[in-house]
Amino acid sequence: MKYKWLIISTTAFLFIVNTTYFWEGKLGGWAVPVFTFLFISYVVLFAISLRQLILSFKEKFRDRQRVTVSISLILLLVLTGFKPSGIIDFDKLSGKDLLIAKREGAANCMTILKLKDNNTFVEKSVCFGVTEVKGSYEIKGDTIFFKNVSLGRSTEKYYLYAVVRPASFQSEKIIGALMRYKDKADLEGHELWIVKNELKNE
Repeated sequence: MKYKWLIISTTAFLFIVNTTYFWEGKLGGWAVPVFTFLFISYVVLFAISLRQLILSFKEKFRDRQRVTVSISLILLLVLTGFKPSGIIDFDKLSGKDLLIAKREGAANCMTILKLKDNNTFVEKSVCFGVTEVKGSYEIKGDTIFFKNVSLGRSTEKYYLYAVVRPASFQSEKIIGALMRYKDKADLEGHELWIVKNELKNE
């Protein structure tokens, strides 16, 4: 097949993009160069596919294989542009979000923590790289205890427990604060802003 290399390259690209849920949290500081490379690959593949379609117009669609390949690849790449995190939302498949808390730091760094309905949690931090922490949680009274924590590349120690509190300021989107503590000696804690809370205390 004349366009085998283009089909293989695009298929590999689409596979990588649609599986980012499973590997992006392991990149750490490599996230920026990897996603830059993927963006450049996207532009190059789209340009090549578009060129093939233009050539098909000039040939008055005599090369049916060129027409089929170029249109198919352009449609797939356009769909990827609308769904840059992948066509399948693996995050939703991993469980319903009962609590979502986030906070934006300096240089647009963002931390998002999600507690799932299957008693697992995932925290993703995006700051000149991507770091992901996963584990399970247990609710006792008004306290959320984190257990079986799998640390990210740049995370040395995770929080032992968290407590839901009123937010330190008013906002339509922020409905509370999640104060997380490293241990019982941690008196300051670290605050995340809760934007969704369907937890039920046990």
